[in-house]
Amino acid sequence: MREKLYSKTECDELMVWPYVGEVSHDTPPPGLQLPLFNSSTIEIPHFVIDRYLDSPMKNSAGANNTFHIQSRRYLGNKFKLLSLIRKIVEERCKPYRNFCDIFAGTGVTGEHFNEKDIKIISNELLYSNYISLYAWLSPESFDGGKIKEYINMLNSLSCDGENYFSINYGGTYFTYENARKIGAIREKIEQMKLSFKERSILLTSLLYAVDKAANTCGHYDAFRKKLDTTTPIKLLIPDINQEKNCNNEIYNKDANVLIENLECDILYIEPPDNSRQYCDAYHLLENLICWNKGVVYGKAKKMDRSNLKSQYCLKSAGKVFSDLINKAKCKHILVSYNNTGESKDGRSNARIKDGEIIRILEEKGKVEIFEQHYKAFTTGKSATDGHTERVFYCKVRK
Repeated sequence: MREKLYSKTECDELMVWPYVGEVSHDTPPPGLQLPLFNSSTIEIPHFVIDRYLDSPMKNSAGANNTFHIQSRRYLGNKFKLLSLIRKIVEERCKPYRNFCDIFAGTGVTGEHFNEKDIKIISNELLYSNYISLYAWLSPESFDGGKIKEYINMLNSLSCDGENYFSINYGGTYFTYENARKIGAIREKIEQMKLSFKERSILLTSLLYAVDKAANTCGHYDAFRKKLDTTTPIKLLIPDINQEKNCNNEIYNKDANVLIENLECDILYIEPPDNSRQYCDAYHLLENLICWNKGVVYGKAKKMDRSNLKSQYCLKSAGKVFSDLINKAKCKHILVSYNNTGESKDGRSNARIKDGEIIRILEEKGKVEIFEQHYKAFTTGKSATDGHTERVFYCKVRK
């Protein structure tokens, strides 16, 4: 496998830098597993570079006008694990006709396996992620020319007055100017007559632009005390390879409910692996995309998230994982689950122990474990002996 260390400048030019925004790469932010080998280089798997170089959008709109699915800061992003997952699939799972990413997150894994003759089944509980998945992977067609016109129009909106977003988030997560612009764009999208695909694409463009301009270290549990992220909000065009999306299915359901009516060749499972709820980390994006304009409270400006809490972050994690595996109708199961050791912050500790994962999977078939080691980044308040990203592979008994 060809691997290469690319400088940050080279990564920016190639549009494959997996995390964007005002982040210091010399001092990685807490909770983000930035795939850095030192302060100036990053290892990019060869298939990512190859895909970019083959992209029909590479020269069509200019590198500064488009963005890619991995260009988003997200906790647990499996961008760097893709080479290991690909290796397992190539060696253990061929032939296959469909791939189910049942805890899809940003959709990076499903997009990686997306091909004309492969059905990607992508599912996410957070509606903000679902909208983004629909934009990137759904089979619904769209007019690229119209999207460019819409984005140009949204970027040119005037936004002098206050709005729901600026009142609640201005001066904290964003400058007041950016917050007013974000609110004005979101309100305009709500008023436009759009297909669901068009609406999803515009909202995804807004979501990625917000992520780049946010005064945070990549999530919304807190904002930085000093409001020093002043990058103006600018919507870009998502580089969607629609020709590969013809067979795909996108869902916004609880994984344990969806699995009951699902059959697939490969089931890829990447559940939350500690007590930190994703709806707590990404409440602001969820609020922006749903646009219910509910009351926000507390220093972090969070809205009611009670209906979004995942049981995989609770003591019931082992039980719900067992239920998911028992219901699964598939040929191959891949489970990605972190081994972070014992952290001083108990919230970071794994909810399901290795032995329990193996025991549950062995009830379904033969189990193998594949590992990838890299340095873990912490806030300095806790320490681990290193970080191991594992993929548990189960060949399901017939």
